[in-house]
Amino acid sequence: MTIAPKVSGYVTEVLVGDNQTVAAGAPLARLDTRQYQASHDQAKATLDARAADIQRADADLKQQQANEEQVKAQAEVSRVSLKHAEDDVQRYRPLAASGAETAERLASLVSTRDQARATLAANLAAVKSAATQVGATQAQIAQTKAQLEAAQAQLDQTKLDLNDTTLYSPLAGRVGDRTVRVGQYVQPGTRLMTVVPVESVYLQANFKETQVGRMRIGQPATLHVDALKGTELHGVIDSFAPGTGAQFALLPPENATGNFTKIVQRVPVRIRIDTGPNTRKVLLPGLSVTVDVDTKSATDDSDRIAAENRHG
Repeated sequence: MTIAPKVSGYVTEVLVGDNQTVAAGAPLARLDTRQYQASHDQAKATLDARAADIQRADADLKQQQANEEQVKAQAEVSRVSLKHAEDDVQRYRPLAASGAETAERLASLVSTRDQARATLAANLAAVKSAATQVGATQAQIAQTKAQLEAAQAQLDQTKLDLNDTTLYSPLAGRVGDRTVRVGQYVQPGTRLMTVVPVESVYLQANFKETQVGRMRIGQPATLHVDALKGTELHGVIDSFAPGTGAQFALLPPENATGNFTKIVQRVPVRIRIDTGPNTRKVLLPGLSVTVDVDTKSATDDSDRIAAENRHG
């Protein structure tokens, strides 16, 4: 598996050597963290500031809600006062007309009523104003909460970037093709090294298309490795590629031109090797291997396929 960084930066440490055996999760290299640490600290400060804004806005909202309740109460008192003043005017108007009360007394009551009306109007306006302030503060809190979520997402991203400055081995294996050096500037996707999973090595054999017709998953295979002369290894067919090797080439052949020359195709067959850990340490990717597959178990399948085509 190719090891490549997800972030850019200068390499400050290379923690493994050539051909070294590493465990899954072992650190392999580190990049300069100062830039990403600064971004992380800034994102955290922004998050704290947004949280403080919400606390302050919540406090303002509670105060404004209390003010709204207060002006509502004042408006209710003004409404009662107006009703009382109107009743007085209605009661004294006939008395003033009959001469039982002076006109000055009636005028004073009318003035009191008009003042009560103005006071009620002012208090009702204050109620509307208080409600508007409450609504504006609630909208501000909603906006600040959205900013808080954005700040949290930014903090999470900076945390990921900071963690990505250390490269870990995703699996157990051996380090190969180590090209990274301390002081090197790397970009995301730059190939630094390869970790080969020698403990789970498998064989991919390319059989001719004329050979795979009787091959089945689970059939036993005998392997002869050039690097292990005189040693016979065993395995079983694990899976077949969903196409020939030519179909997965960078430039697949195009035979629609009419200039067709028949070439026997090769089918990649994956074989699981049954052997101990000591032998696996010697089996390296790229070695030359010859494979023999026991296809006797395919006789019944071949008969069924022939029968299916006869009756199909």
